[in-house]
Amino acid sequence: MNNSQTTIVRDSRGLSIAGTRITLYDVMDYVTENWPPELVQYWLNLTDRQIKDAMDYIENNRAEVEAEYRLVLKQAEEIRQYWEDHNREHFAKIREMPRRPGKEGLWMKLKAEKTKLEQEYGNYSD
Repeated sequence: MNNSQTTIVRDSRGLSIAGTRITLYDVMDYVTENWPPELVQYWLNLTDRQIKDAMDYIENNRAEVEAEYRLVLKQAEEIRQYWEDHNREHFAKIREMPRRPGKEGLWMKLKAEKTKLEQEYGNYSD
């Protein structure tokens, strides 16, 4: 049994580095951006053995890891889109709710601050 078989395990999150919460898909985020292994190791706080075994596993099982990585990215995008849509609908309902009496001064201050930020940084609301 080689080292990568004990360092790289499959758990509920997919291919992971044993004893950590780091998946190979986390490592792939950096590999696809052409980060050197030493920087990935530093950034993810991995040992020499962990980064070597992770890089070896990715290289020796490239097609499998890349296919799973694409699936993970697709699922992450679907989840992100779901929550973006959910929050847009949720906050639209909140904006439609009547304001509580006696808070007009606070709402005016909030609106002024929002206007100031929009002028400085641009309008990012829907």
